[in-house]
Amino acid sequence: MKFNILMKPVIFLLLALFASAELHAQKQTATAQKKLYDEIVGMDSIYFNAYNNCDMQTQESLYADSIEFYHDKGGLSTSKKDILDAIKKNICGKVTRELIKGSIEVYPINGFGAIEMGLHRFHNNQEPESNQPKEGSKFIIIWHNKNGKWEITRVISLH
Repeated sequence: MKFNILMKPVIFLLLALFASAELHAQKQTATAQKKLYDEIVGMDSIYFNAYNNCDMQTQESLYADSIEFYHDKGGLSTSKKDILDAIKKNICGKVTRELIKGSIEVYPINGFGAIEMGLHRFHNNQEPESNQPKEGSKFIIIWHNKNGKWEITRVISLH
């Protein structure tokens, strides 16, 4: 009987410690997810600022040499040089990208990097704003964290 009475506080204390450890682990996970989200949103901003301003050097530095770009209308491109040449020829000064606020989702890929998904719209700078579509397009970017440097390894662009 004494053993049972003495064990109740010990068991209660152990349960409280386990619950506290679980809550701490959840807070650490949430903090890590928020940090990753902020990093990827920041990288998205860096890349598309370069895209909108024809900063080809920054774009080149962010694409992996093994880039795969899947475009629902244009097909698959696997040449970094060809992708950059097409952007320079068809995008620079002609098109700007607008992120749809609040649409980005980020998912960690353990040991590799992250997947970014979201919505954006493109504006043809050579047409009046009223003639341009207002709906967003879906995109997926797979980011690789290579020795602390983020690079784009895969893009899926759906219009």
